[in-house]
Amino acid sequence: MAPVPTLLLVSLLCGLFAYRCDGACAEVDSDTEAVAGRGFKLGCISCKRRSEVEGSATIEWHFRPDGESDFLHIYSYDENGPTIENEVFMDRIDWNGSKRSNDIQDASIYLFNVTFNDSGTYRCLINRILTYDNYEHNDIIDKVVHLTVVAKATRTTASIVSEVMMYVSIIGLQVWLLIEMIYCYRKISAAGEEALREAANAEYLAIASEGKDNCAGVQVGE
Repeated sequence: MAPVPTLLLVSLLCGLFAYRCDGACAEVDSDTEAVAGRGFKLGCISCKRRSEVEGSATIEWHFRPDGESDFLHIYSYDENGPTIENEVFMDRIDWNGSKRSNDIQDASIYLFNVTFNDSGTYRCLINRILTYDNYEHNDIIDKVVHLTVVAKATRTTASIVSEVMMYVSIIGLQVWLLIEMIYCYRKISAAGEEALREAANAEYLAIASEGKDNCAGVQVGE
C-alpha cells in the first residue's frame, strides 16, 4: 500500500516542477494589469531553441500610449548596460532580465510608480545574433504587452483557481499523510500483538514442557 501513494506524490511533484528540470529558460507571458502607485514588471522572455549555441542580444523597449498612433523609444539594453531613452521614464525603469551575460533570454524590465498615463502598448524587441562555426545568424524577436493601469488590484479567475488548487493540494497531502500514519500504526500494532501472541505461546509451551518433565521425574522416582 505504501509505494502507491509515494509514487503518486513523486509524480505530482515532478508535474508541478517539470519546467525546472526541462531547462533554465521558460517563456511566460507578461502580466497585463498594473496598480497605480505601485511597481510593475513588464515581462519579455525569448528562449533559444538550442542552448549550446553561443549568442548575444541587444534589447529595445518601445511604448505607445492609449489613443496615440506612434511608438516612443523608452529603453535600451546592450553590452554597455541600460539606457533610458525617454525623459518621461527617467529613474522609473530598472533592468529585470538576464544578468552577467550578453546572451540575453530574459529582457524584462521593472516600472516604478506606475501612473494611469502608463496604460498602453509596450513592444519588446530582442535583436539576437547566434554564432555558429562558419557563420552568424541574426534573429529579431518582437513581443507585445498591452498594459492596463487600475486604481485597485482585481483578482483574475486564474489566480482564484490557482489559490483553490493550492489549498486542495495541501489538504490532499495532509489527508494522505494521515492515512499513512494510520496504516503504519495499525501495521505496527498488529506486529506487536503478533509478537505478544508468539511470546505467550512460547511461554505456554515452555510451561507445558516443564510440567511433563516434572511428571516424568515423579513416575521414575516411584
